[in-house]
Amino acid sequence: MRPVIAVTSGEPAGIGPELCLRLANFPGEVQLLVLGDRDLLAERAKLLGLNIVIRDFCPKNGVDRSIQELPPGGGTLDVLHVPLAVPSKPGQLDAGNGAYVLALLDRALAGCQSGEFAAMVTAPVHKGVINDAAVHFTGHTEYLAEKTATPLVVMMLAGNTERGPLRVALVTTHLPLKDVPAAITAEVLEKTLRILHADLRQKYGLTDPRILVAGLNPHAGEGGYLGREEIEIITPVLDKLRAEGMQLSGPHPADTMFTPPVLAAGDAVLAMYHDQGLTALKYATFGQGINVTLGLPIIRTSVDHGTALALAGSGRADPGSLFEAVAEAARMAARKVQSA
Repeated sequence: MRPVIAVTSGEPAGIGPELCLRLANFPGEVQLLVLGDRDLLAERAKLLGLNIVIRDFCPKNGVDRSIQELPPGGGTLDVLHVPLAVPSKPGQLDAGNGAYVLALLDRALAGCQSGEFAAMVTAPVHKGVINDAAVHFTGHTEYLAEKTATPLVVMMLAGNTERGPLRVALVTTHLPLKDVPAAITAEVLEKTLRILHADLRQKYGLTDPRILVAGLNPHAGEGGYLGREEIEIITPVLDKLRAEGMQLSGPHPADTMFTPPVLAAGDAVLAMYHDQGLTALKYATFGQGINVTLGLPIIRTSVDHGTALALAGSGRADPGSLFEAVAEAARMAARKVQSA
């Protein structure tokens, strides 16, 4: 039986459900399962004029789709039904469904932990509406880390560019900018680099990954005149790990780190904070980039965009990022099987 990739449909008022419907025509050789409300998906398919057969998930459904009786121009979507808490309309958030969104994540995670699913892929959620439901939530990355009792995970976004793959990992994630310097300690930086290095080897198959490390301050501190974090924290950690054999360069000034000559010398970039790394990544890979959580005991990938409430129900949302997230999860699952 082919490994099952579980896809959570995310915020029901956003574009997640309609993006998941597009997976009925996913071109890859992988068994996909969408977690979501069956009626919601059927309603959204009708709204968009999509001729899709929605069937309840069963492991026995992992058969060649070519022998299924499909509607002309349509496809089949296997769905694991998780009921909405309250009805949902495109573009209209309702805190009543905050628990529903988390239930999707919990079910997918449980399936990955039990071996029922080989990986999970997440469509976008709306952090604000989950918090409005009285649940503290800062993002998928932090939520899955807490649920798996993983002390530290690393957020990495990746995508293909004209010059090859671009991978950008972060030392800090969803923090106010004023809190970033205090969060970058030698211990956190070292652990982050070890996780990034290990997963580049295990999940991406890079034997000896080359990592470009950004500085925190403008011009990487300008020799201490624009900040001393590079001298006191970043460089000592890099020197320690270089002595162990890791290929690390930096700290690089962030304003030139994403230029072609610098990127050509690395397999991944480690940025110190969210916008330092992801502005360039999303510009270069918009619509095709994905989010990967490194350091988890499971495989999790995601789209690199939000719920796009203004597009919900219009049929204009681009499924490219979701397709790539599914494809990457499948590749990682295959590597895991091969290395076992």
